[in-house]
Amino acid sequence: MVGIAVAQLRHERMRTVIAVVGVAMAVLAAVLLASVGIGVLEFGEQKFQQSGQDLWVTGGPIELRPGTVGGFQNSLVNSHEVAADIEARDSVATAVPMIFQTVYAGQNTSEFQTLVGVGSPTDGNLVTFREGGAFPSTDRHYANGTYDGPMSYEVVIDERTADLLNVGVNDTLHLGGTIATARENEFTIVGISPTYSQFVGAPTVVVPPSELQEITGTTASDRASFVLVRATEGANVTALEAELADSYPQYTIRTNSEQLRATLEDQAVVLLSGGSLFVLAVVAGVLLVLNLQLSFVLRHREQFAAVAAIGTSRTSLAGIVLVYTLLVGTLGGLLGVGLAIPGIEVVNAVTAAITGFEDVAGLSRRILLGGFGLAVLVSLIGGLTASLYLARSNPLDSLD
Repeated sequence: MVGIAVAQLRHERMRTVIAVVGVAMAVLAAVLLASVGIGVLEFGEQKFQQSGQDLWVTGGPIELRPGTVGGFQNSLVNSHEVAADIEARDSVATAVPMIFQTVYAGQNTSEFQTLVGVGSPTDGNLVTFREGGAFPSTDRHYANGTYDGPMSYEVVIDERTADLLNVGVNDTLHLGGTIATARENEFTIVGISPTYSQFVGAPTVVVPPSELQEITGTTASDRASFVLVRATEGANVTALEAELADSYPQYTIRTNSEQLRATLEDQAVVLLSGGSLFVLAVVAGVLLVLNLQLSFVLRHREQFAAVAAIGTSRTSLAGIVLVYTLLVGTLGGLLGVGLAIPGIEVVNAVTAAITGFEDVAGLSRRILLGGFGLAVLVSLIGGLTASLYLARSNPLDSLD
């Protein structure tokens, strides 16, 4: 049976090539989708761990507000007071508000780019620098809620912002929530860091929280996206989470893993779409192999009848079909796994170009073995169905 199946592979080369390529494409699609899905989860966990925080205090989802200054409706109000109250606890090392807004940025007052503005400290182990350093961690402009203190007018940017605006350390940038405000506020670049750009996947400018609120006109409600909480060494994070939940019932307190899960839940439609594509790739592979095998059986029914007439059993004939299909699956699986290795590089290059996140998807031995196993499974289903059809039919009926 193996010999006949191998001979059949060589005899109908075009049909074999189509079948092998079809299985390979199903494997390639499934492997790439699985690699991206698992890679996103691992990438998200890594980024949350790199944040150096233990708890995230949020007031609800961050809403886009097109046409408004800043473009984001941050839901946590009185953020500086909340952060100060949380930081006063013995089990808390730091608690700082983090703010996201869109800002206009330009090297001069005539040409501006829209970038992501981040209001956050830049000192500590969280932020890594390519050039320069951090601005002072003390938010002097906040001045106990008056917003009358001196502004530092210092900004940290990422490499993409530097390339986009052709600026570097010690150059100046005009920043503001509106073009008019940007023309009035000139900041000095003190450092270049990829940290926040990697976190949000876009070119960023980072300034002290109160200064971002000042230039985007959100000082009245002191809104922030999050309050990030880092517990003291040895503190019980679970107990601290429960304590903060009791103290701030109007806010949501999450650990890193819970915050990641909430982020993924917000993208349920995207995740379901990816899962649907995975299932579609498998189903398409099964249908392709099944169609080819059934057409093979129907096209060669007279040859099968002649072989059956000289005493070959229907079980043996069905076995030839199954072995042929498994050979196709093996070849398709090897080809699909081979194409997945350069394919994942292409996916990462496209992802980096669009989102700024690098090396999101990665291949593991488990994924590659799963892809090869999928090829065998797809072929097995198609082969078993065609073999069952042949075994239950009577090839002699095809003889006149």
